[in-house]
Amino acid sequence: MIIGLVTAVAASVCYGTGSVLQALGTRRSARQEAAAGGATTEHGGPSLSSTAKAAVTWEFILGTVLDFIGFGLGALAARLLPLFLSQTIISANLVITAVLSVKLLGLRLKQLEWVSIGVLCSALVLLAVAAGPEGGHHAPMSFHWWLLAMSVVLIAGGSLIVRRLGRSGAIVAGLLSGLGFGALGIGVRVLNGVEPFHLGQLLSDPALYAILVGGIGGMYLHTVALQIGSVNGATAALVVGETVVPGAVGVIWLGDSSRAGLGWLAAFGFVLAVVSAVGVAYFGEHETEDANHRSREEEPSAAPHL
Repeated sequence: MIIGLVTAVAASVCYGTGSVLQALGTRRSARQEAAAGGATTEHGGPSLSSTAKAAVTWEFILGTVLDFIGFGLGALAARLLPLFLSQTIISANLVITAVLSVKLLGLRLKQLEWVSIGVLCSALVLLAVAAGPEGGHHAPMSFHWWLLAMSVVLIAGGSLIVRRLGRSGAIVAGLLSGLGFGALGIGVRVLNGVEPFHLGQLLSDPALYAILVGGIGGMYLHTVALQIGSVNGATAALVVGETVVPGAVGVIWLGDSSRAGLGWLAAFGFVLAVVSAVGVAYFGEHETEDANHRSREEEPSAAPHL
């Protein structure tokens, strides 16, 4: 349990720091795109080329390296802890993201955002107190195939939806990216051929490809969310997506449980964590709208055409 808690916290720090660095990269790329005439879809969202350019900035690359480290640590935590606990602790990267966004991005968080972040931290304490032993790692092969199918539908369909929504799709993109990372966490938990290691079983397991689809697709959608929305809002929406579904799957299908007599505390902490993350996403999105409004007001008026 202790090793699982430490690895989950370390994964959270890596993910939170990585999100802010990726936001720095996407913002710098967006400024360069705007100076060059911009590259957006007909609905105002970022095009594939602009997203690709954001992904090759040094800040984004460093953030991605931290994400991969966080992935490894999170994968270990997912096998050592109940999913509702491991995913919620990892989702506390929202706290790291919020603090670093103030320091590195110059954001001014509202009082209600800080309150929501404080509530999230309290919820994590409740979950840690209530968490019992993890369930099993085995699931029927049909479960593995369903996980792969849902991951493909989620990422492919979600990308089309976000593309249609354009600049208004930041929270949706963040939520869908979280669901992709949630599928990744579930896949890691049920993956065959790990203990004991068996390469043939590993490569033939649909859960392995669900992990790849969820991870790569989730990273793409998170990048889009960072391009068009608040880093805190996008990350909070991601938190909801990667926490709710894996937590429910762990309890319903994989045998995760709380300590005897503390099921109510685990449920309360889980709901509190989700609600507080939604609060940060909501207030963070309005913060972005206010910032964009201020930026437009500060821009010099264009010279009249003669």
